Amino acid sequence: MIKMYKTTSENQLKEIKRIEKGCWINVISPSENEIKYLTRKFNIPPEFIMDALDIDERARTEKEDNVSLIILRIPSNGKVDIEKYVTVPLGIIIVPNVIITVSLYPNEIIKDFTKNKVRNFSTSKKSRFVLQILYKTALLYLNYLKEINKRTSIVEKELHQSMRNEELIKLLNIEKCLVYFITSLKSNELMMEKLYTAKILKMYPDDKELLEDVIIENKQAIEMANIHSNILSGMMDAFASVISNNLNIVMKFLTSITIILMIPTLVASIYGMNINLPLQHSPYAFAILMIISLGLSLIGVIIFLKRKIF
Repeated sequence: MIKMYKTTSENQLKEIKRIEKGCWINVISPSENEIKYLTRKFNIPPEFIMDALDIDERARTEKEDNVSLIILRIPSNGKVDIEKYVTVPLGIIIVPNVIITVSLYPNEIIKDFTKNKVRNFSTSKKSRFVLQILYKTALLYLNYLKEINKRTSIVEKELHQSMRNEELIKLLNIEKCLVYFITSLKSNELMMEKLYTAKILKMYPDDKELLEDVIIENKQAIEMANIHSNILSGMMDAFASVISNNLNIVMKFLTSITIILMIPTLVASIYGMNINLPLQHSPYAFAILMIISLGLSLIGVIIFLKRKIF
């Protein structure tokens, strides 16, 4: 799918039908014909578009002739389960007079631009547009990390009263998300530092200040993700021990009950033998045996209580 946009003189983004100078072309999951059209129209190397559609592509920059490629990893929230956070590539291709964004799936960052939610946005200012995308990406990482932290607290409360593995699996999924975030954020950081030193973008002093802000926000996201990951790793180890300890307590209690119940069973088994036994002719034999059984069981309960087994 290919859509074209251009900002008006009132800084309002409008969709256009034809390619114009200073426009923005947004490409989402393009077909083979659309890829061929873009490569022929703007003389773009086909691998630039294909790399942007590769779900495992790392963040990087590349330049060939008058075409520049910037790939960054952006966060994406799973639609089924809140623990299913992932990162996906977003390609930014800069050609003379036009900027092109390529992604495999719709994402929140591009939606903010298409819905006029970004201030001072102009499709004709390509360098500023790229930096605004980077800034929105860093902020989105921070927002998702806050959501992950809230979800972790909820799972932690559930885990306090549980002996199942379900909550631990939820924490494991969250930890995997944090690993993806950290890897992608560090990859983005290297790409941004290259943008800062290389001459891939023509930046004015204000643009350099914005890029410095983006790098700072990205570093903050990396630190926050590392902190959450370390806390979560320690929490999982602690709760795994708690679950194991709770299970041991239950097993110890059930074993103690089995031993107590075994005492009257043992007495009854002995007097069930087909041999001469004491009191077997007494009319009070049953009552005496019951008293003995209860007495021995009571002694066992007292011993276990003193040893704090119950």
